[in-house]
Amino acid sequence: MTSTTTKSAAVQADAETAVYLFDDWFDPIEAGLRDRVRDFIETMIRTEFDTALARPRYARRPDASGGGDGAAAGVAGHRHGSRTRTLMGTFGSTEITVPRARLKSDDGKTSEWKSKSLRAYQRRTKAADALIASTYLAGTNTRRVRRALAALFGGAVGKDTVSRVWRKVKTDWEAWNARSLANEPIVRLILDGTVVKVRLDRTATSISLLVVIGVREDGQKILLAVKNMGGETAEAWRSVLDDLVARGLRRPEFLIVDGAKGLDAAIAKIWDGVPVQRCTVHKHRNLLANAPERLHEEITADYTDMIYAETPQDIEDRRRKFIAKWRLRHRDVADSLEEAGDRLFSFTRLPPSQWRSARTTNCIERLHEEFKRRIKTQTVLPSAATAAMLFWALMASGQIVMRKIDGWQTLATKPVDQLIDLAA
Repeated sequence: MTSTTTKSAAVQADAETAVYLFDDWFDPIEAGLRDRVRDFIETMIRTEFDTALARPRYARRPDASGGGDGAAAGVAGHRHGSRTRTLMGTFGSTEITVPRARLKSDDGKTSEWKSKSLRAYQRRTKAADALIASTYLAGTNTRRVRRALAALFGGAVGKDTVSRVWRKVKTDWEAWNARSLANEPIVRLILDGTVVKVRLDRTATSISLLVVIGVREDGQKILLAVKNMGGETAEAWRSVLDDLVARGLRRPEFLIVDGAKGLDAAIAKIWDGVPVQRCTVHKHRNLLANAPERLHEEITADYTDMIYAETPQDIEDRRRKFIAKWRLRHRDVADSLEEAGDRLFSFTRLPPSQWRSARTTNCIERLHEEFKRRIKTQTVLPSAATAAMLFWALMASGQIVMRKIDGWQTLATKPVDQLIDLAA
């Protein structure tokens, strides 16, 4: 036996006339403001237009020989109709009427009058472009921006609009890459790379973004470089560092790296002799990779006890105990720690107030995590150039803000001689 259920006529009618969420959220303030936007814009353009012709509508042109206003002398031109243009701003989309005129210069040539307030072919205000770009940077992909901004722009923004707005960022990006670093008081560098997927020849391909953060004398961290490369090879890092030096970056006093061999090789050729700190977090991961999982908790406890000891002498004593213990328990762990050498403890050459910020490349790691969170909705970025530009734009737009390093008050203190005795 089967039974058929149907909705009542009243329920069906309600469903057909239902509105979407926000559709009935009428705001008289917004409605009134948007109604007045057109008049305001047209009045502003007409005022500029009348000034260019040196007379209001229906008025005669001043006689330049009659001793009148000198500012009007030489101004000649005539009106010839108007045209309708659509302008979209944070106030939504509106149609405006723009007057037209032909101006005659002193040399007898004529030209079309152009408004300085409303640029030729302008379809959106700069504030609207900034809002679209900010929405994209916040992690909304190009296809979803229309839905995200539908209530504001009335669905007039599609993925093509987002792409066009994004291309405008390229000019600022290129200027940032070419800027001089001669006047930047950089005393410390933090260097690391991350892998992202981009589309190359219609195929998803993994590339490396090489990132360099500088620390000024006042402790403020700033982004110095972000380059897309095929990998973290010595040649790739050398290209990044050579570019920084060519633009005037002075020799740093301290370097913090992730331990990649390619980066170490590049640094040795450019800044040999500069103290280098190997990231303690990366080394911790290396130790765990050399041991079975059942030993991870014990290794972590011993390693943390050593790295976060309060004095250089305590660190030295606990390092010796760590190596002696793990040579017997699991030799690969002890060998991995010894591989890092004295670079794992370079932070002890600095005042203790700076140890927290000098032990790791965490500030870059956090940037990598935030960057990947923002691009998660896109899966694959459209190009390698877009990946680097997007990383920079998150910083340049203020979506991600870096603070001063811990212990910045003692940055004027130069690194001292190595205090850790590595003789086990």
